Amino acid sequence: MRVLVVDDEKPARSDITRLLGAIEGFEKISEAANGLEAVKSIKKIKPDIVLLDIQMPGLDGFQVLKKLSGLKEMPAVIFVTAYDEYALEAFEVHAVDYLLKPVEEKRLARALDRAARILRGQQSPPDLGALLETINAGPHRLALRREDSHVMVDITDILYATSSGGEVKVVTAEIEGTAGVRSLDELQRELPPKSFVRVHRSYLANIGRIHEITPWFGGTFRLRMHDGKGPLIPLSRGYAKELRKILKW
Repeated sequence: MRVLVVDDEKPARSDITRLLGAIEGFEKISEAANGLEAVKSIKKIKPDIVLLDIQMPGLDGFQVLKKLSGLKEMPAVIFVTAYDEYALEAFEVHAVDYLLKPVEEKRLARALDRAARILRGQQSPPDLGALLETINAGPHRLALRREDSHVMVDITDILYATSSGGEVKVVTAEIEGTAGVRSLDELQRELPPKSFVRVHRSYLANIGRIHEITPWFGGTFRLRMHDGKGPLIPLSRGYAKELRKILKW
C-alpha cells in the first residue's frame, strides 16, 4: 500500500517515515509539508493511504479533505495530531483512524491494517463510539517537541508554559519542550480551564503545582513551582488579583 505523509513539521514526518519502514506491506511514496502540497500530491500520485496532520499553515487537515470532496478515488485518511479534541470531527469526515503524537509503531500498524482492509472491502468503516473511547482512554496528554522527536507528557505534570520568540515552551519537573501551538492563548484553550491560569502575559501556570508565592517589586510576586527547589516564575500585578480569588490567599 502506497502512503503519503503530510505534516508541517519535518521531525514529525521523519518519525512517521521511520515507523513506516518497519511495517511490512506499506511504503511512503511521498510527503507534503502543508495542506496545499497535500492536495496537489493526492491528486497527482493517488496514494492508497494518507497520514494527515490537522493543524497546518495554509490549509488544515479538514480543509484539505474539503478541497478533495469531488475526487473519484479518495484515499483512506488517518489523522495524526497532538490533540484529541478533533476526534469527533475527524470521524464525521470518514477518517479511518485518529492517532495521537508521538505515534507508536504498533498503533500505526493497526491503523494501516484497518485502512488496508477497508480499501479491499474486507472490513466496514470504524465504529465511531469504540474509536473515541480508545482515544480518550487514560490521562490527557500533550506532545512536546525535543530536537528531532516528540515526548508525551501528562497534563498534570506540567508546571508552567512560557511564550518567547514565537514559540511556546512547556516545562515539567523532568523535561521541557516546545508545544505545537503558536500562542499561550491557544495552549490554554487546550488545557483544563480550572487547572491552568495566566500569571503573566508570557506565563501560564498549573495552579496545582504552585508551591510558594513570594512578594517581589512594585506589587508583583514570584511563584515557586513544584517544590521548595522548583523553578521561579513571575506573577504580575494584573494577574495576581485573579489568582487571589482562586487560591484565597
